Amino acid sequence: MVMGFALRSQLCWRAFLSRSDSTKQYYRSQMPAVGQVFSESSLMAVDLEMTGLDPNSDQILSIGLIPIEKGLLQLSRAEQKLIQINGSVGQSATIHGIVDHQLQAGVSIDSAIEWFLDRTRGKLLVAHHSPLDLGFLQVAIKQVTGESIKLLAIDTLALERKRLLRKQDVLKEGTLRLGACRARYGLPVYAAHNALVDALACGELLLAQVAALGDLHQVTVAELCQLS
Repeated sequence: MVMGFALRSQLCWRAFLSRSDSTKQYYRSQMPAVGQVFSESSLMAVDLEMTGLDPNSDQILSIGLIPIEKGLLQLSRAEQKLIQINGSVGQSATIHGIVDHQLQAGVSIDSAIEWFLDRTRGKLLVAHHSPLDLGFLQVAIKQVTGESIKLLAIDTLALERKRLLRKQDVLKEGTLRLGACRARYGLPVYAAHNALVDALACGELLLAQVAALGDLHQVTVAELCQLS
């Protein structure tokens, strides 16, 4: 309860400081979510593919979203957007497999960000290594809307790191990669570096992590955010 109150207060303060009505509404839409237990929560698993790792110089190529409603992945509502960029994907294509001609059918970054904000309104985000994805999204939102938004997310990588450290496990290189984390819960192997597939993989990992914590009706969204 205390953690939920603290997060709601944080969102309320951010809404108060925001200059635009749309940003205020976005923050306010998330306030009920942080007070929910996981089994009643409304979340959105998200993953991005980018041209690199620097949000100030690299670009978003695709965004994958999969809702998680009341502890269940909503696969029928999964969505992905390819995004047109300035220039070429370059050598990053060897990682994500997206090539320049595919992006010709993509949407503009402005359209993608409007879509992202619409789909995630009222939901808490879920990401694996959230600082990377959220960093890119926050820079893009600022460029498109002129408003700074501090996105809030449950980070499955951070959850797993804390779980392993509590067990006093040694965190070897690669231990916290998405595939390695999934393997510890017996989850299937998926091809990596596709935004929609990775969003699914992240969402499934969160469900396994929460199940390992105990009763889904007791674990709160605020607790998961705090552990992240």
